[in-house]
Amino acid sequence: MLFETNGMDENISLFISDIFGRENKDILSPKEGFLRGNMFASEYKPYKNLTYLPLKAKSEREEMLYEIMALDFAINDLNLYLDLHPDNKEVFAMFKGYVEEHKKQVKEYSKIYGPLTLNKTVGSKFNWIDSPWPWDNLGGSMYV
Repeated sequence: MLFETNGMDENISLFISDIFGRENKDILSPKEGFLRGNMFASEYKPYKNLTYLPLKAKSEREEMLYEIMALDFAINDLNLYLDLHPDNKEVFAMFKGYVEEHKKQVKEYSKIYGPLTLNKTVGSKFNWIDSPWPWDNLGGSMYV
């Protein structure tokens, strides 16, 4: 087996609780990695001294979406790293923790605002959402 499962749950909880005061300074938080486009601080090379702009959520809904997007990015970037370094148990534990956090965030978002994907539908019949579409309530042509 590639990874041993003995004590893995313990490791995951340690890494989740240590996300913001992480021991490995090279791995960024999902939010910072999402903004930079790279989860590894040593790999970030700004183009011509330009930098990224922070995202400013206009609503709680947008804030939740940004968190989900950041977790998606972190999961994909760590997955690429693990393809090359499959024996790194610390990063694998972090990866598993982000996957679990992503599941919770998507479930919470779907409960409040409706599903994000077809496989996240809720209710007893096939409906994306029971209320009007998001752009029906916002007015204007925000998405066009």
